[in-house]
Amino acid sequence: MAPIIEVKSLTKNYAGLPAVSGMNFAIRAGEVLGYLGHNGAGKSTTVKMLAGLLEPTSGEILFRGRNIHEDLAGFKRRVGYVPEESHLYSFLTGWEYLDLVGTLRGIPAAVRDAKSALMLEELSLFRHRHTAIAAYSKGMRQRIMLIAALLDDPDLLILDEPFSGLDVVSALVMRRVLNLLAENGKAIFFCSPVLETVEKVCTHLVVLRQGQLVASGSMTEILASKLALEESFFQLTEQVDADGMASRILGAIQSK
Repeated sequence: MAPIIEVKSLTKNYAGLPAVSGMNFAIRAGEVLGYLGHNGAGKSTTVKMLAGLLEPTSGEILFRGRNIHEDLAGFKRRVGYVPEESHLYSFLTGWEYLDLVGTLRGIPAAVRDAKSALMLEELSLFRHRHTAIAAYSKGMRQRIMLIAALLDDPDLLILDEPFSGLDVVSALVMRRVLNLLAENGKAIFFCSPVLETVEKVCTHLVVLRQGQLVASGSMTEILASKLALEESFFQLTEQVDADGMASRILGAIQSK
């Protein structure tokens, strides 16, 4: 099956120093690709290039076989994007923000109203729809961002820490939504530092260290050693003596 999105030798340099170097991966219909790495490993840079917000130094990103920069506007119309930080127009209400997004995406008024109302209801935001976003909690803002990303039924979802700030119920519901979207042929890029969530949501995994790919494959392949994902992650990215570090921290806590 041809990939929906494919990254080839993707590189981004800042002042001559590589933030991402020679990255390669592909996401096909029905796949949820988890993207893991320590802080500073190059995750956010990759996300921004993948979303068309940052141009690579070299390499390319192909959407259905075509470089995204040949028709960036057309590519963005088929993408739902949830950034790490929820930068919203805080003077708008939640309903007004979704109405704006739906209008910009060309969704007919009746359709966007019905979609917005249903998703706001299911994510416990309907009664807050006419409240200014400035008064929303972090979790409420995150739910609005998720609804906005899903509003136009995108072919590709790019999610950067999408469950940050969500309550347990909302996170559970959204995990199931992502599972159902994958079952319906969507491609999902899922960047998250929460290993337990990645293990539950993702079908495939890419692990990077200092901007370079160190492991990739299906979750089954990555976990073939029978180690828990957390242990695998530490082994692939750093030689970390987690037990020793924890013991030393405990010693410091208990020292008199």
